[in-house]
This record gives sequence, structure tokens and C-alpha cells, in this order.
Amino acid sequence: MSSVIVAKNIVTRFGSNIVHDGLSFEIKKGEIFGLLGGSGSGKTTLLREMILLQKYSSGSLKVLDIDVKKLKDKKANELRSRWGVLFQFGALFSSLSVLENISIALKEYTNLSNSAIEKAALMKLKMVGLPQSAAHLYPSELSGGMKKRAGLARALIRDPKLLFLDEPTSGLDPKSARDFDELIVALRDALGITVIMVTHDKDTISSVLDRFVILGNKKIQFLGDIEELRTSDNENLKEFTNGK
Repeated sequence: MSSVIVAKNIVTRFGSNIVHDGLSFEIKKGEIFGLLGGSGSGKTTLLREMILLQKYSSGSLKVLDIDVKKLKDKKANELRSRWGVLFQFGALFSSLSVLENISIALKEYTNLSNSAIEKAALMKLKMVGLPQSAAHLYPSELSGGMKKRAGLARALIRDPKLLFLDEPTSGLDPKSARDFDELIVALRDALGITVIMVTHDKDTISSVLDRFVILGNKKIQFLGDIEELRTSDNENLKEFTNGK
């Protein structure tokens, strides 16, 4: 199975503070891969480096076979068009309707007609399990779970190869969180996309992630799947399992 992200010896510094000290891992095509770790471990920073919102200090990071450190603006925008991002709280524009939020990238970066854009947006709305009646609602009229789904529809609008999720079940009630987990797995299976997510949700870790890294003390403390973690000798990492 080919790798869509390859990190080698990633070092991240903020002044004299070292956040990552030599991280190396690969993410395989079609898997759901987790970035785990305690508060301050640098998991969100690592996600931001993958999506070109943050620069690492040294090492090598290739996304879809492209070295992200050497990218010029035009090439960077071309690469960005190949992934979608769902930020922690949906990050919807409050002054735009759900339909307008989902459509914005197509209006900005394509020459599609308004009718074609609306059709594509409604298709993505249905794909994430929202009713068509939600299209003309505003973010303030949505529940937490609906905001996440609307944000997910927006992330999917350009049919990305990669989907990045930052704490996707954070703030959701248990049922909504599990429903969202099932949606992510169904989308991966249906679309063949690769999903990379930051999470601390133990149910997500045990039932959704194919593999994951656990960051701590500036290093990778663990790389593998849930069964490997459960049989690990490192008791400090057992907090990431739910005992099931």
C-alpha cells in the first residue's frame, strides 16, 4: 500500500522551545490515521504543518509525493486543492448560509455555473447526512452535530484525496459523536479517501482509527494500532485505550 504522507526526522522549534524532536512516520493511502497525545504534545501543530499552516524547522515532510518545504505559492495552492480540512468547531462563516458555506471554494476556485455549484453542494449535504432543508439555515440555527456535518460537507466539496480533522467529535454528545465516527468510516469506504485526525476520544481511537501515533516528550511514544497498544508494556500509554 502506497504512502500519502511521509515524515522524516521532523523538528519543530518556537524560539528556544522544541515541540517535535525527530518525528518519523508514514500514513498509508486509504487509512484513518490518528494524531494522539496529551495537551501540549504538538499533535495539532503537526496537523498544521501537514496542511501548510505551520512551518517545521528541519526534516522532510512529503504530502502526496510533494516536498512541502520547497513549495512556491502556486504549487502550494494546487496541493491544497487536493485535501479538505474540518477544524475543531466547524469554522463556518456565520454570515453565510450552510449552502453558501459549502459552495465557497467552488465559487472561489472554479468556473462552474451557479446551478452546477448548488447541485454539487446539495450532493455533499446529503452525503454527510444533513437534510436539504438545512441548506438555507445559518450556523447559529444549527446544533453542534449539524455544524460539524456542514463543515465536513465543505471540506469534501472539491473531492479531496486527503481529509484532515481536528478533534471532530469534541463538544458532541455521546450519540452524536458515535454517529459522526460511523459517518467518517462510511465516507472513507465509499470515497477511498485517506483521513488524518487529531483526537482524544477513546471510542474513536478504539473503533475508527486504523493506526495512530502517540506524541509525548517531543517524540513519538507509540506507532501502531489499538491491539498493539493494548499489549504494549508502556503503562503510561494505556490511558488512550478504553479498556474494551
